[in-house]
Amino acid sequence: MQKSDHENLVPLPHAAQNRCFGCGPANPGGLHLEFLRAADGTVVCPVTIPDAFEGPPGYLHGGIIATLLDEVMSKAVRAQGFTAMTRHLGIDYQRPVPSGAPIRMEARLVRSEGRKHWTEASILDAEGTALAHGKGLFIEVRVHKPAAHP
Repeated sequence: MQKSDHENLVPLPHAAQNRCFGCGPANPGGLHLEFLRAADGTVVCPVTIPDAFEGPPGYLHGGIIATLLDEVMSKAVRAQGFTAMTRHLGIDYQRPVPSGAPIRMEARLVRSEGRKHWTEASILDAEGTALAHGKGLFIEVRVHKPAAHP
């Protein structure tokens, strides 16, 4: 995945009362991530994560890095019209991810089979160097409407 010089990014909307730790605007302690969709279907999130989410001084905690990758991959699935939850998440921590510095997350849906959706994501620094890479399997959640009562 690589940044295009001529991207046409469109905001990916979310529910205003969403309390999700990663993207929910209604969660005061959350990350408040905002996602954009590129014309090729890639989901992008440029962000600077504050030092409140550090592990080692100056760098993000590994669990936060996992959260970031999980979030952007789930949005890649949602951008294709599916509501899904994480079944499996694999992470390759390639380089430390700095806190308080601009980073860019990118994810895409790799393939789908029935309710299963496979994704890949990267976290890049401002120069485009890969800092972490993730792969995920998401299982589509089918929303069932409650039966009407007579």
